[in-house]
Amino acid sequence: MNPASTMASIMALLRWDKPSGRLILLIPAGWALWLATPQPSPLLVMQILVGGLAVSGAGCIANDLWDRSIDRQVQRTRQRPLASGALGVPLAVVLMVVLLSLSLGVVLTLPHGELCLLLAALALVPILLYPGAKRLFPYPQLVLACTWGFAVLIPWSAVRGTLMDSPVPWLAWLATVLWSFGFDTVYAMADQADDRRIGIHSSARSLGQQVVPVVACCYGLTLAFLGLAAAVAGLQPWLWIIWLVVAVGMRREVMLLQGRHDPPARFYGLRFAAQVKLGSLLLLGLLVGRAGMG
Repeated sequence: MNPASTMASIMALLRWDKPSGRLILLIPAGWALWLATPQPSPLLVMQILVGGLAVSGAGCIANDLWDRSIDRQVQRTRQRPLASGALGVPLAVVLMVVLLSLSLGVVLTLPHGELCLLLAALALVPILLYPGAKRLFPYPQLVLACTWGFAVLIPWSAVRGTLMDSPVPWLAWLATVLWSFGFDTVYAMADQADDRRIGIHSSARSLGQQVVPVVACCYGLTLAFLGLAAAVAGLQPWLWIIWLVVAVGMRREVMLLQGRHDPPARFYGLRFAAQVKLGSLLLLGLLVGRAGMG
């Protein structure tokens, strides 16, 4: 394999060729930063960005190492580098160790490093166990959602040095877990036929006919908890204009899910991408709500 092909395969392994999947992890980290302080330092923002990209890339590799035999049997994933043989397992393991080492290095340089390191160590457990959860647990997306929650707790801790000084980080954590469970359940809807045939679990399969109402509830509670977090943090009222726009967008997403019967897999990918935009709008709302408060 030539170097260009190898690099393209590495980018695909890390999902860095699909920026929406990386952004959707970094968005809750942004929520936490701007809820914690009116003006997070540029250095801290860069540290969270680099650490988030590194740990999410490592998580993708762990997922593909666990699932490479399954991925070959699923239409959407059969061309992933480990499943297709474009990359070997030894290189993937080396890359995962490098990325985990990079993320550890970032955590060690964060303010209030002891608490951040503890949270990062706790986050590593669901990151590595999520792929196995698909084989044993009816709602593996809940494991992934709890992993996503650390994207709130670590940045908040880096700013404040504690998780006990305010209910705001826990409200943002709840918003993140519910949002993540909702959008990843929608994403899993694309693979239901393959999952059923192979015999692996997903919340989309387990929820059955209740999947869309549950997703709607998750999106609604996400807005409620994040809005409450912003209110407790004392953000300015300009936030609520954008919050209402996002609420309309979330409602539209639910209606699209209700209105389609057996859509193509690409449809669910578009719904995932829409959540990136809506989550980014919520982050913009927090920035607007913080304007002038520094």
